Amino acid sequence: MSSLFAQMYQAVSPELEHKAQQIRLLICDVDGVFSDGRIYLGNQGEELKAFHTRDGYGIKALRHAGIEVAVITGRRSDLVQQRMTSLTVPYIYQGQENKLAAFAELQQKLALETSQIAFIGDDLADWAVMQHCGLSVAVKDAHPYLALHADYRCTLPGGFGAVRELCDLLLTCQGKFAEFSGSST
Repeated sequence: MSSLFAQMYQAVSPELEHKAQQIRLLICDVDGVFSDGRIYLGNQGEELKAFHTRDGYGIKALRHAGIEVAVITGRRSDLVQQRMTSLTVPYIYQGQENKLAAFAELQQKLALETSQIAFIGDDLADWAVMQHCGLSVAVKDAHPYLALHADYRCTLPGGFGAVRELCDLLLTCQGKFAEFSGSST
């Protein structure tokens, strides 16, 4: 199945494929991962973010395949809650100055080994969690330090399908790609 992934994105090593096969929980940062990292503020103080529908489809496909999904983000936003709820993401941790504490709570709650957890991030605040995961992933436009130390660097930037790329990696390596035919909403 990794040849299919290579055709779509890029070749991966057998070691990376093995790591991806073990994953039972994907944890995502939000700003710079699900979005392009920019925050739009309106004249009335409203905050806007753009989310890619392909990322949404990937999250729903993972959940359909039995892989849990969580988000841990340092900011608080009603629209993040709304988007993640619409994608049926059951674990939403917002306003997390210490992302490692939320990670530890999730790991304990789901009784998972670190080798069964993947994390995708874009900046240094994510590194504390990423170094405790079985699979650490950086979006294409991640901070250079994160990109250097991640197990996998996406070919796509945050907000433009990077989450979907990781979902496709997990699903192809686990032999579950194309089993989901739902929507991205």
